[in-house]
Amino acid sequence: MDNLIFCLNATVPIFAIILLGRLLRGRNFFSKQTLAEIDKLSFKVLLPILLFRDIAAGRITEQFNAKFFFFCAGVTAVYFFAIWAGAAIFLRDKSMVGAFTQGAFRGSQAILGVAFVQNLYGDAGLVPLMIVASVPLYNIFSVLVLTVTAPDARTADHHGVIRRTLRGIITNPIILGILAGLPFSLLSIDFPPMADKFLSMLGGCATPMALLSIGAGFEGASAIKKLGPTCAATFIKLILLPVVFLPIAVHMGFREQALVAIVILCGAPSTVSGYVMAKNMGGDHVLSSSIIVLTTVLSAVTLTLTLFILKSFALI
Repeated sequence: MDNLIFCLNATVPIFAIILLGRLLRGRNFFSKQTLAEIDKLSFKVLLPILLFRDIAAGRITEQFNAKFFFFCAGVTAVYFFAIWAGAAIFLRDKSMVGAFTQGAFRGSQAILGVAFVQNLYGDAGLVPLMIVASVPLYNIFSVLVLTVTAPDARTADHHGVIRRTLRGIITNPIILGILAGLPFSLLSIDFPPMADKFLSMLGGCATPMALLSIGAGFEGASAIKKLGPTCAATFIKLILLPVVFLPIAVHMGFREQALVAIVILCGAPSTVSGYVMAKNMGGDHVLSSSIIVLTTVLSAVTLTLTLFILKSFALI
């Protein structure tokens, strides 16, 4: 019951902000131009600052575990390419492939991971290391799949698509934010209090603004038409990935904080930044927002059930 209440405390506020965005849009608080400007601000400024500060503040040298690090990175790569291949084969509407793949593989570690482990063990444990192992790959892979599957990519020459993909990865603001934070983390450089507060205030705006934008931009009729892909991506994100990879993690000897971090890696709801990237890079942002909303709503149940099962087997 305590875990269920915690999950609800973590997810209900997020869903409430999304709902608020939808209600405000219905009251004409947002125009299409305003939403476009909010998305641009989130994608190019706020989310990169948030990730820069999160990475820079984490002392990855203090708790570095090579086995755990490479497991997280390897799992991320394996399920990304598996989901992309499956989406390319089974989705009839190929314009959905990019958003579907991103929604089904990319989780919201930064929002739920640290909070979950702190709630269970009192500190963040190996979550920052998991974030460092997976988040850069998340963004590289997201840029890759969204660039390659963009509507105009099908008519482009092969070399042109490769160049555009590489350019998109190199110049992506979110990736640049992560890379900029790594030296601060590796060298254990602390920000002066004024700079830290400045970055914290800006980074704190990223998630609420993106959530409001999701709700305000949510298109009910279009989302209902895409209920099938939304449910399929939700099933993959919240159920299939944990079912496949958690037994492997247990077999490899991961327990306690490390195992809970892997639960978040595999089973956290789809991340808000995925919607922002999809909308800014020509992906199916309607499908992306639908996946985020449904995975967020259902994750309270799936994450709690997963933790309950692990606790029942004395693994956490």
